[in-house]
Amino acid sequence: QVQLMESGGGLVQAGGSLRLSCAASGSRFSINVMGWYRQAPGKQRELVATITTGGRKNYVDSVKGRFTISRDFAKNTAYLQMNSLKPEETAVYYCNADRILDISSGAYGYDYWGQGTQVTVSS
Repeated sequence: QVQLMESGGGLVQAGGSLRLSCAASGSRFSINVMGWYRQAPGKQRELVATITTGGRKNYVDSVKGRFTISRDFAKNTAYLQMNSLKPEETAVYYCNADRILDISSGAYGYDYWGQGTQVTVSS
């Protein structure tokens, strides 16, 4: 079982920056894909960015050039650096971990979520 804990959300003015962190904890495991999603009030949850074990990154078009996803494998932590934030990006940001190998059993788990962290961008 893997637990994900996000941190780093908060209130920022438009044009400002925030850095989100997602720490994974649990028994011996290896996570293939880590990602960030967001859900604004009244809207569906949407993908923001993902990063694979091999370092392949994927971003939604609206954040390209402003957001950067990264991983620290030693700390089992993923980060999302968000620059030039816009008011419309106010949302709860969720960390996701997918295709997780339990090293002890050899079994895979899929689609784990953190509890979310609120990001509010004021105009």
